[in-house]
Amino acid sequence: MAEEQQPQPPRREVVTGVARGSRRRVPAHTPARSEISEQTTLGATYVRALMRSQLRAGLAALAALVLLVGLLPLLFLLPRVASGPLVWIVLGVLVYPVLWCVARAYVIRAERNEADFTGLVTDPTEPPPGPRRPE
Repeated sequence: MAEEQQPQPPRREVVTGVARGSRRRVPAHTPARSEISEQTTLGATYVRALMRSQLRAGLAALAALVLLVGLLPLLFLLPRVASGPLVWIVLGVLVYPVLWCVARAYVIRAERNEADFTGLVTDPTEPPPGPRRPE
């Protein structure tokens, strides 16, 4: 006997998602971003706050450099017997890691200031921007 193959009913797929009533409504604009783009007093205050925080970071890095590198002449006033090779070691080797550390600390602080400001003006429902790639 030849069995008749019955046509199979079409396969059903279920699509799931967030219920319509529970979706969060996206605001038309971000208030901080619109304040800045419209150049209102509040927007100017936001930008000035970013500029002040960046200025503080720069002045702190400058103060660290003045204290760490600017005091080297006092170190070189030591008795000449001990300071001969010490001067060359300090100037030729030890100054560069200090400069690098101060510069790195400044860059980290400046990037943190920018990230804080970006977090203030971006919409919380937008995905965060990815890391910047060097150009």
